[in-house]
Amino acid sequence: MIDTLDLDLAPVIAEQPDPLLFATVSGAHLYGFPSEDSDLDLRGAHLLPTADLTGLREPEETRSRVWVRHGVEMDLVTHDVRKFVRLMLRRNGHVLEQLLSPLVAHTGEAHRELAALAPGVLTVHHAHHYRGFAATQWRLFERTGELKPLLYTFRVLLTGIHLMRSGEVQPHLPTLLDRLTAPAYLPELIAAKAGREHGRAVIDPRRAEADVERLHTVLDAAQAASPLPDTPTARDALHDFVVRIRRGR
Repeated sequence: MIDTLDLDLAPVIAEQPDPLLFATVSGAHLYGFPSEDSDLDLRGAHLLPTADLTGLREPEETRSRVWVRHGVEMDLVTHDVRKFVRLMLRRNGHVLEQLLSPLVAHTGEAHRELAALAPGVLTVHHAHHYRGFAATQWRLFERTGELKPLLYTFRVLLTGIHLMRSGEVQPHLPTLLDRLTAPAYLPELIAAKAGREHGRAVIDPRRAEADVERLHTVLDAAQAASPLPDTPTARDALHDFVVRIRRGR
């Protein structure tokens, strides 16, 4: 259960129209640089009834809701398990980070089984996800000068490098700083963001750009030397998992 947030999330789980296989905290809390005014990002997978997938109505494969609870903005997004597994197989780093998040609001045997299958979807091509996300966040930083997208840029590059080298999905930036060679000023930026979610980055953009370019080069080299396979190895096991979960309802 969540030990970093003083919130009772059980009522949120109970309110969902279909059973949740799991729900975890993602976003800045997972990445290790939440602000005092950060919202709470909940992500997970739900289980639609079989009739919803076989009838004429379009199934509600993705549900999204934003609301305020006890003064905290909540952002909940869940996918039906079939869609969630398909995203896992599309080298989507986001869903793997959500699945494996240690900040667990709701879990069960299905969650644990799915998490155990996660290593079987990792490939060298996940580097493309982190490379692309870093480029998007860097462009946002260039437009806004805000600290948040700059930290996201560094976070995803370091996550990608670590994944290529170790086969471990690790989105927590402070942990990555202990394991990888990263710009020495990042702890100061993390501390600065704690006070304000959309504060500006007090750093020379040219220095940051040089460090980002260097990490892109490191990611390229890590991908080229990665022991990860070229294609997922757990596709059949994931298919069987989805069938069993659906039949069990």
